[in-house]
Amino acid sequence: MDRNEQIQKAKLAEQAERYDDMASSMKAVTECGGELSSEERTSSVYKNVVGARRSKITKEYKEKVESELQSICETVLALLGKFLIPSSTSTESQVFYLKMKGDYYRYLAEVASGEARTKTIEDSQQAYQEAFDIR
Repeated sequence: MDRNEQIQKAKLAEQAERYDDMASSMKAVTECGGELSSEERTSSVYKNVVGARRSKITKEYKEKVESELQSICETVLALLGKFLIPSSTSTESQVFYLKMKGDYYRYLAEVASGEARTKTIEDSQQAYQEAFDIR
């Protein structure tokens, strides 16, 4: 393909939001040699290609961290429910562990959605209320 055909191909790819194809065409245009026009120089093709990858990295990293957070919270809640709360004998430790339970459910709620979020918020409120009701 000649330079003009590659430019047209790049423009079509841009309209279709196929930025990888657009980048490939503009790379071919650049490799043809010669000076790029103002429109060709200001093309945001690689910015779009890189931006999409950056967004993907951000999303994947967020999902990874949320998964780690959920795992940690579930571990703490299991320890609280199976060992710490049942074995606490003083009012102070009971209140402390119930507040802690409410906190960890709240942390889970921050990354949950839909019905899971609603349920987690309710569990958090219940733990806080139990701690508050101890006199």
